[in-house]
Amino acid sequence: MRKFTRTIEDFVCENCGTEVIGDGYTNHCPKCLWSKHVDINPGDRLADCGGMMKPTGLDKKSDLFYVVQKCEKCGHERRNKLVKGDSFDEAIKLFNK
Repeated sequence: MRKFTRTIEDFVCENCGTEVIGDGYTNHCPKCLWSKHVDINPGDRLADCGGMMKPTGLDKKSDLFYVVQKCEKCGHERRNKLVKGDSFDEAIKLFNK
């Protein structure tokens, strides 16, 4: 099974309503940092859960920052790399938790 599948798609954030233009690497809303539990491996859209992934913390590895998310439906946790265009204010709120 592939570990990453580039899937280019736009979506409307189910948490805050922001219209997000996807680039094939987009996996969370850049405004509120929430996402949806749709993948087993990034981009595969094979997860049956469909729960909302709440941002719960911030993690750092080398020079990269990651938003930590937890599914409100099944409890699955994952990290997503923060990228240019993501809300710095929302990331700081997670850092202060």
